[in-house]
Amino acid sequence: MAKLVSKTYGEALYEVAAEAGKTSELMEEIRCVREILASNPGFDELMEHPGVPKQEKLQIVENVFKGRLSDELTGLLEVVVSKERYRDLPAIFAYFTEKVKEEQRIAVAWVTTAVELAPGQREAVKTKLLETSGYASMEMHYEVDASIIGGMIIRIGDRVVDSSVRTKLDGLKKQLLQIQLG
Repeated sequence: MAKLVSKTYGEALYEVAAEAGKTSELMEEIRCVREILASNPGFDELMEHPGVPKQEKLQIVENVFKGRLSDELTGLLEVVVSKERYRDLPAIFAYFTEKVKEEQRIAVAWVTTAVELAPGQREAVKTKLLETSGYASMEMHYEVDASIIGGMIIRIGDRVVDSSVRTKLDGLKKQLLQIQLG
């Protein structure tokens, strides 16, 4: 259900922003709002508290954001609060951000290696991914997981390339178990 809500509201925000030619501006505003909300957890508690009337919550949104954010984003916040969907806001923002990155051909890559990569190695991975993927730019995230033993796992969206030693060993193990002796 939450995924449907985030898609519905995120898609509506994206369409409004695209129509107004403000996708990049709204993306930056959303980044700022995320930072503000992350540094003020009490605001989320207030907005989700069942004892605070909806009208007061709407007034708070107007007092805090009106004139500081675009009308499109302020309007979204008001609709989300009035429909009691405030807890879905992070997912709505994530959906919108994903749509804008898709439009701008920006990929988000998660690279997992057994050891920390040197800056030159990171740049080589990024360059190779840009050459082979067709994206205009790449947002890179690196993780270290010693349990993969060696190699790397690269995930971009729903595509995964797993060249880890652990996966190769697991494959060999399965093949060996299928061999019938005797």
